[in-house]
Amino acid sequence: MNDSICIAREHAAPCFSPVLTVPVAVFRDSASPDAALPDSASTDLALIEPARVATAARPAARRKDKLSKEDLPRERLLKQGPHVLSNADLIAVMLCTGQTGHNVFEMARTLVDRFGSMRSILTATEKDFDGLHGIGRAKIAQLLAVIEMVRRALNEELETRSLLDSPQAVNDYLRLTIGGLPHEVFYCLYLDARHRLIRSEEVTRGSLTQMAVYPREIVRRALQLNAAGLIVAHNHPSGAAKPSAADRQLTRMLRDALALVDVRLLDHVVVGAKDVYSFALNGLL
Repeated sequence: MNDSICIAREHAAPCFSPVLTVPVAVFRDSASPDAALPDSASTDLALIEPARVATAARPAARRKDKLSKEDLPRERLLKQGPHVLSNADLIAVMLCTGQTGHNVFEMARTLVDRFGSMRSILTATEKDFDGLHGIGRAKIAQLLAVIEMVRRALNEELETRSLLDSPQAVNDYLRLTIGGLPHEVFYCLYLDARHRLIRSEEVTRGSLTQMAVYPREIVRRALQLNAAGLIVAHNHPSGAAKPSAADRQLTRMLRDALALVDVRLLDHVVVGAKDVYSFALNGLL
């Protein structure tokens, strides 16, 4: 039987209070499953009090009702700080509300189960959220907004400090920007004479295992932006951050081509699933 509740007001009997009609099986007394139905009821509808309908029409709130106010993630965050919350709790606070048939705690657990880690969620694209039960367009928009806020915050940090003095900030930014992508991309950070960020942008993208990079296009862009230095990066969707022989050859070609126009290649970073590899830190530049 369909569990949805169809509500309609009766106006035929002015001597009685307004009543609502709902499917009988949903509201039978659990203590008396075989109790006789009222004589006035049809074979599939019975008259019940509106208050009972209101009580039964909120199944999605059951999970929340089991928690006291002090135990709710939002209250715990405000009282004890965000560090006490699990990943699922943090996501629940951000999503704020659930949807019909999916409370916010179930939606948060769905995201954690699907992506496995916060980093994977923060590097997800709109397409990655497709097909998740309870995650509609509005919730996807919320998630994408948070991802973009984090990315912009990291980008602002790069614009205000020397990147040579902030290798961890560079690594964090690159891991968030390209680390979770399912295809290879080649990314460039163009720097001024004080090694502050001028522009960061994707230069080219490839497939899961290969990608074509044209050094002359990178040199031309560096001249357009009046860059004095460059950090390049690419990701390995397969997971390993170890550079290949082709990566080493490309790095030498880029370094030599940029040197001809007095632009210094400062680093080439390979971004894997869990770590990064720096050509500069490993003495390969």
